[in-house]
Amino acid sequence: MDIIALVGALAALFVIIGISEPLSERLRLPFTVILAIVGAVIGGLALYVLSSDYGAGLNPTFRRLLELPIRSNIFLYMLLPTLLFQVALMVNARRMLDDWVPIVVMAIGAVVVATFVIGYALTPFTGLSLAACLLIGAIVSTTDPSAVVSIFRNIAAPQRLTRIVEGESLLNDAAAIALFGFFLTFVMSGVPDPSLQDALVIFPWLLVGGIGLGLIMARLAIVLMALIPTFPRAQVSISVALPYLTYIIAEQFLSTSGVIAVVVAGLTLNLVGPGRLTPSGWGYLREVWEVLAYWAGALIFILAALLIPRLMGDLRLSDVYLIGIIVLAAFVARAIMLWGMLPALSYLRLSPQVEPTYRAAILWGGLRGAVTLALALAVTESALVPPAVKREVGILATGFTLFTLLVQGTTLRWIIARLGLDRLPKLDQALSHQVIAVALQNVREDIPETTRNYPLHKEMIRSEAKRFAERLDGAVQLAETAEEIPDRDRITLGLVALAGRERDLIIENFRQQVFSTRLVDRMLSDVDRLIEQTRGGGRNDYRAAGRRALGYGGWYRLAVWVQNYLRLSAPLERMTAERFEILLNQRLILGELHGYIDGKIRRIHGRRVADLLHELLRRREEETDNALEGLRLQYPGFAEEIERRFIRRTSLRLEEREYELLFSDGLISRELYATLLTRLSAQRAKVEGRPHLDFALQKDAFLRSFPLFEGMADAQRRQLARALRTHHVEPGTVLLRKGEVSSCVYFIASGAVELERKGQKLRLGRGEFFGHIGLLTRQPRSAMISAISHSTLLSLDEVRFKRLLARNRSLYDAVLHSTELRGVRLDDTALAMPRPQKPG
Repeated sequence: MDIIALVGALAALFVIIGISEPLSERLRLPFTVILAIVGAVIGGLALYVLSSDYGAGLNPTFRRLLELPIRSNIFLYMLLPTLLFQVALMVNARRMLDDWVPIVVMAIGAVVVATFVIGYALTPFTGLSLAACLLIGAIVSTTDPSAVVSIFRNIAAPQRLTRIVEGESLLNDAAAIALFGFFLTFVMSGVPDPSLQDALVIFPWLLVGGIGLGLIMARLAIVLMALIPTFPRAQVSISVALPYLTYIIAEQFLSTSGVIAVVVAGLTLNLVGPGRLTPSGWGYLREVWEVLAYWAGALIFILAALLIPRLMGDLRLSDVYLIGIIVLAAFVARAIMLWGMLPALSYLRLSPQVEPTYRAAILWGGLRGAVTLALALAVTESALVPPAVKREVGILATGFTLFTLLVQGTTLRWIIARLGLDRLPKLDQALSHQVIAVALQNVREDIPETTRNYPLHKEMIRSEAKRFAERLDGAVQLAETAEEIPDRDRITLGLVALAGRERDLIIENFRQQVFSTRLVDRMLSDVDRLIEQTRGGGRNDYRAAGRRALGYGGWYRLAVWVQNYLRLSAPLERMTAERFEILLNQRLILGELHGYIDGKIRRIHGRRVADLLHELLRRREEETDNALEGLRLQYPGFAEEIERRFIRRTSLRLEEREYELLFSDGLISRELYATLLTRLSAQRAKVEGRPHLDFALQKDAFLRSFPLFEGMADAQRRQLARALRTHHVEPGTVLLRKGEVSSCVYFIASGAVELERKGQKLRLGRGEFFGHIGLLTRQPRSAMISAISHSTLLSLDEVRFKRLLARNRSLYDAVLHSTELRGVRLDDTALAMPRPQKPG
């Protein structure tokens, strides 16, 4: 095919794509269904023209256009990597990590179950081997739920459910293609019944190799993009090369899963990219990828649809019977996951409760599409696959795809409506009346001022005012007669609105470059979790989600273990620094929300609800302040530097705003404006980085503020700081058990612990120490000590503690004083050392 025909074919395809999207909206059908129908019609007409008498008299260029060569490699190496990479790049990866268990189980489980249910269902009714039947099952097991996801977003379905369905669609392509490659190998080599041992040999490398390659390639791409921060188009060019190079290396050189590698590369760039690229550069990259994926998704569907007449050319009545078996088996396999596996995950609290109506919508919305047709085409092109298998795979996979698109796709919206999922919940319906009434009242207050600015006729103004008053009266009457909303529900709605405003403020500060780019994604994930949990559990879950955002997650606990046992502090230092910066940003946001309550929420939900929201917000502010104060006390030098950089970023943004105003007013030239912005960018780069948090230096700073070590010489203090070992503990951690003999002394750098003995409790806080009595007396402890908050402790072993005790009079006196308070007397004999002399 020459270049002229190729360019003409591409131009025609883009015209079809441009027409199909508005057509799908007009007909209220999924975009992919329209593309499939149009592509199949064009493919059928082209096949008819070429095989008829008209074909001989066609212009050679037009004939080559109709003979457009479509090979499976076009899908697998050109279009599929783009589509998979963009989906991985755009999903909320941090929130997906919260639901990784149901996503992985549903994605891989659905593909495996569908493959084996369909494969074993076909085996009794066809002469194909089990391996060939399982190959067909793997080909048709991949789903394209984009239509149902789009509808779920429009009908305000639970965000967590939408995210799980979207995450499943991202991973099940990878699982299906991996299974496809596995069974295709046996079909080509003539193995009729593959064994489990064969799968255990091949599958681990497909998974591990793909994950490892994706991580490496994405990291290399991020390093390259970070080296050119002022060239966004160059960064986009590197990102475009990333999925293709990853896929080719995986498939051609490492014999691992290219799909898994591309998905992992996209997710890695999604998680790491925002912190390494500028906000404008990251936004531009995402915009370009949205366009690329739109074209790739449309092309992959329309090109696959062009193949339908060719693949279905030898259809027989027996094939229709087999297609019906696949349809029934596919529904059974999907139902097993939706009514078997999904409720089990919900029972284990690994997945949200999914209503039966939503499960029915997901069942009917499991369309098949371009990936299924591309895999079927790959089988028909292989010279090593027996002809009988080629024919059955092409016809059965294409026929099943047509059924899902033409039957399920065209009736999906009708099914959604019949299930009642397109209607607002009663609570939202009642609230909508009140919102309309409040909005119209605000408009009535603002419209007179607007009309005064225009020379309008007074009679016309009176007429319109009368009409508007009638509309307002009707809205107010409807709101008054509507079902009363309980205060409990109003509080929930107010908290959801408050969390939504919190999200908007985070994005606004990010765009103004007040908040650091590397932390905004995490803050948005926290506030999305806050919204979801508040919708489901009201004020209690709002407070729980707020406290969770302040606390420490599983990765922090892993970093603590690495610090405590492997003596590697870098991961914990980085996470502690991130936590401090997030708390500082969050405190700023919370302070701005009170005005939103008074200005917006009070007018809709009333004073009583607004006062309660103020109280809940003040509690979050207090909890944030306490967490911040603990970090300030623990790391004073680092805290001061972080706050300084925050102030500098804010001042730079205000300075930039002044330059923007001067330029928009025409007071400075474009050249001067560009020069000033360049200078600001250089200054912003200096304050954008985070200061290094060194635990060793922070220990020295802590010892300086510790009353017991105020008079210690600098050299001795540095030596002591090196000897101290840092422990980060969570609430409830038992530090010393009853009956144990202490082997070290703990100094409390931050947090608090509780000593319990004979039913009495004693709390110790920052600057105090414990464990010394058991260490000195060598007697089993008569009390248990546990942490009651997130705490940082510094421990000193017995030899070093006794050596320090012999030199430090303040510590010596503090030990005697604490033992007397607890009813234990120690003399110099018990201490086994002379009383230290006062200095000087």
